[in-house]
Amino acid sequence: MITSLHSPHVEAVKALLGSRGNKARRETGTYVVESLQNIRELLSCSPTDVTALYLTEEGRHKLSEVPLGIFDIHDVSPEVMKAMTDTVTPQGLLAVAKIPRRDISTVISQSSPNSKFAYFWQIQDPGNAGTIIRAADAFGFDGIFFSDESVDAYSPKVVRSSAGSHWHIPIVEDVSLDSLTAAAANGKCELFATEAAAAHDLLDVARESASSRAIWIFGNEARGIPNNLAAKQVSIPIHGKAESLNLATAASVVMYAVSTARK
Repeated sequence: MITSLHSPHVEAVKALLGSRGNKARRETGTYVVESLQNIRELLSCSPTDVTALYLTEEGRHKLSEVPLGIFDIHDVSPEVMKAMTDTVTPQGLLAVAKIPRRDISTVISQSSPNSKFAYFWQIQDPGNAGTIIRAADAFGFDGIFFSDESVDAYSPKVVRSSAGSHWHIPIVEDVSLDSLTAAAANGKCELFATEAAAAHDLLDVARESASSRAIWIFGNEARGIPNNLAAKQVSIPIHGKAESLNLATAASVVMYAVSTARK
């Protein structure tokens, strides 16, 4: 059992969670997963991605089944678990997993002819990113793409906010606009973007594009999407007095509409 707060295991995990966690995650190709729900989903969907699992005695009782012989399992004291985690009240479980390496062109080419994807350009809020991943999973999207200079999709807050959806849907990071347009052309994907003053209605476009591959593009929380983006502009109907919707809400509305039309 690991009882020392100065153990190399503690230092390695803290590095992935600290102020320079983004750098550490990119250098090691790993990230931290916390909470019972997330770890259950990780072990169920992607056990081979796990490199290490840390458990207190209480944590062991919470997991009914742990795959053996795939990754290292370490028993730790409650004090060590508290030092390692990013949460106020640790649940006694923590995993370190490999960040999947995916390519946008491969994800698109391996998808069905009517697949739907979402692309987020330079979004910054971790809560938005986690909510978006969860919504895309819920509404049956086939992949999520994040541009360069976006929030780290494997930061602790994003992983927690996605509530297990990280392991249900392909996520690709650092996708430039050039890479997006090239992959869309090769994969015969239509490009759509939301714009408040657009002439094309969301529900109409969702129905018209239901049988084809499509990538829906969403912009930065403050600056929106780039002006030179070659995508069909689509408006979300707003009948109340609100001027606009925030990013996560707008994306969820679009995904629901696209999902409904696809069925």
